[in-house]
Amino acid sequence: MTTSTPMDDRHARAALSRVVEPGDEHAGRWLHRYGATGFLTRLLHTTHDGGGGEDGRHGRGGDAVAATDGDPFPGTGPKRLASWRLRATTADPTRDLATIHALGGRFLVPGDTEWPRQLDDLGVARPIGLWVRGPADLRTWALRSVALVGARACTPYGAHTATDLATGLARHGWVVVSGAAYGIDGAAHRGALAAGGATIAVLACGVDTPYPRGHDQLIRRVAEQGLVVGELPPESHPTPSRFILRNRVIAALTRGTVVIEAQHRSGSLSTARAAARLGRHTMGVPGPVTSALSAGVHELLRGDATLVTDAEEIIELIGDMGQLAPTRRGPVVPRDLLAPAAAHVLEAVPARGPTPTTAIARRAGATPDDTLAKLYELHSLGFVERHGEGWQLTNPATPTPNARRGGT
Repeated sequence: MTTSTPMDDRHARAALSRVVEPGDEHAGRWLHRYGATGFLTRLLHTTHDGGGGEDGRHGRGGDAVAATDGDPFPGTGPKRLASWRLRATTADPTRDLATIHALGGRFLVPGDTEWPRQLDDLGVARPIGLWVRGPADLRTWALRSVALVGARACTPYGAHTATDLATGLARHGWVVVSGAAYGIDGAAHRGALAAGGATIAVLACGVDTPYPRGHDQLIRRVAEQGLVVGELPPESHPTPSRFILRNRVIAALTRGTVVIEAQHRSGSLSTARAAARLGRHTMGVPGPVTSALSAGVHELLRGDATLVTDAEEIIELIGDMGQLAPTRRGPVVPRDLLAPAAAHVLEAVPARGPTPTTAIARRAGATPDDTLAKLYELHSLGFVERHGEGWQLTNPATPTPNARRGGT
């Protein structure tokens, strides 16, 4: 690329998104120091030879910037710089911006009103810019978003749970963020879409390059109904390292991360760890203790992650004050409605055979008169019946040999 004409910050960042890898902290430091246009100009007009070289200390023509700075990138290795410079010479930001605009998308940079400011928490690892497709406002959606991530080779339990959580979150007005991969990611996106809700897919490739290929239609639906976001310019392909680096964006973009099924070495755990480093909420959905796919989640839960089982519990953690999940309890049985004194006498009635009032009173620790009054009350409610001078439970259940005693 040439720099014969002045380049604005957006074009420079578009070029740099093709020059440096996502999350490159070396590049982030120079970007912070020089700005996008200054960083790119220095890349194109200097060489790295430890002392400025012929294009540094003794700059030629357009090398005036380098001539005053000496080596503009101290501490950055020559191989890294050589790779940046090679890519910089072939970058065509005008073409990339035209491509995204033709898709109905846009390229966001820090300072735009739509830029999610929580990404600034990444410091020098902050994205250079974001390529976005979809009709919604990314900043607005990100303010009320939660990440659902997990195993690609998930179990039916994991897929069902992810779908159910996403549907519940969407119905409560929360945006579901994931990575559009097979397994948990895909189930999360589909759950949100099925509820008519909002979802964001953060890709490890260009937003015009659906990956995985089997999710082509799903990603198209997300782009139509939600947002598809990526750090890489159009036509960029994913690599294993880009998937891991993409996860930091998911973690920073959202208010919390929920992991649903993950092995010990799962990439999903890197999202949770990034969320924890950024001060975001980390959550996990438990699975069978015999399942290797839940081992990583259980390890998270043994640490600082919070156990969640439904959308209400997630919202209680990441939502506004007072948005509490409903109290969990078993079904209410008739005994639960008794007054404490009556319930205490009922517990003193033996399970077998009619028992005199005085014996029941001793077991209940009450007077015979109070006990008799409560027994008549219990009789009217159908809990006990009278046989001669004794009382017994109405139709007492005969315990089986394996019945557990003393529990609730």
